[in-house]
Amino acid sequence: MLLAITRLAEKGTADAALCKQYGHECRVVSPLRAEIRSSTIQTFVLAAADHEFDAIFFTSALPAQKIAPLLPPHLTKTTRVIAIGPQTAKVLHQAGIAAETLPTFYSRDFVPYLGDWIEGKRIGIPRADVPNPDLINAIEDAGGMAFEYRCYGLEPTSEPLNLDDVDAILFTSANSYKMALLPSLDTGSLLPMAIGEVTADAMRAGGLEPKVIGDGSLEGTLKALNAYLRSTE
Repeated sequence: MLLAITRLAEKGTADAALCKQYGHECRVVSPLRAEIRSSTIQTFVLAAADHEFDAIFFTSALPAQKIAPLLPPHLTKTTRVIAIGPQTAKVLHQAGIAAETLPTFYSRDFVPYLGDWIEGKRIGIPRADVPNPDLINAIEDAGGMAFEYRCYGLEPTSEPLNLDDVDAILFTSANSYKMALLPSLDTGSLLPMAIGEVTADAMRAGGLEPKVIGDGSLEGTLKALNAYLRSTE
């Protein structure tokens, strides 16, 4: 199948190879673009270098790409670095930053992962300028202190998605669905997919029922797609 994958252009570089492993092709379509805030990144890097955080949580690969090369390699001697998934962890590792990886792809599992350790700890979170009150509230309810650095904004491209000849569309976030300019989708021929439950809920709220729902990762979604295709043969 040819999949249209809603990604920031900066995030889609490894998608084609992974899709090929599962027997598919892909086209990255970008309903959003990242507006990088260099001054915020620099402020965060200085704070991290001054050991102001007990842990840093990277919630996606893009801030890891921008920040990891600027961090001192000795950082992890005093600071835990946690990545939301293996792709984000890979970016950190390539920059020489040792990172732990959450067992799931959802930020709601960050606090349970740290457990009682989080009490009294300062958590630095470089991320997109998208509110995540559930994460912040969970950290504070567990006795931690959250310090968000909104190091890039998400702006709509305001361009209709190119869905010519595609067989399925995979939305990789709630915002990528909400901000997408979509043609009228014929769900009889175009398979709607969600990368995880949060995105699926946003699609349902907008009146589009996903036929395939992943575990929060592209690879997990491709596995779910192939299972769906086998079930409909």
